[in-house]
Amino acid sequence: MSFIKLTPEPLTAIAFEKFGDVIEVTGKPVMINEGTTERYHRLGDVGVGEGLGIMNIFRAQPRVLPMMITMMERHPLGSQAFLPCNEKPYLVLVCEGESKPDASTLKLFLAQGQGVNYQANCWHHPLLALDDVSDFWVVDRAGPGLNLEEMDFDTSLSIEVSL
Repeated sequence: MSFIKLTPEPLTAIAFEKFGDVIEVTGKPVMINEGTTERYHRLGDVGVGEGLGIMNIFRAQPRVLPMMITMMERHPLGSQAFLPCNEKPYLVLVCEGESKPDASTLKLFLAQGQGVNYQANCWHHPLLALDDVSDFWVVDRAGPGLNLEEMDFDTSLSIEVSL
């Protein structure tokens, strides 16, 4: 049996760029609304193809670490953005792969006060909240076609996530 132990690295735009966008306040804002509001423009692009962009709230139960990773998912028809409703830390697990997730490319990030926007076809693990129940605004696609693929890892592979 193969064993992979993952520990998180800081979530940065450069480290995450092949998987999507890190959504956080960066750069110089544009002042709007008679100078009373700072606008941080185009922090991520929402890809919906022929669908409709929708907003949801996901309430994630905290994970107990260390935990075993057995599957990944992706959305082939559009991007999916997760925006935490608070500053609580959470984990972001992604990997590369064409028709299935490639475990040798797994990357684990620790996010705090940041959102992520997974590009279409990015293999990622479902929400990995830490410590407390955590709410996330989720922007993704609704419309025709199957926009969710889930894939289990080979049972001969053991993947552990820990801090």
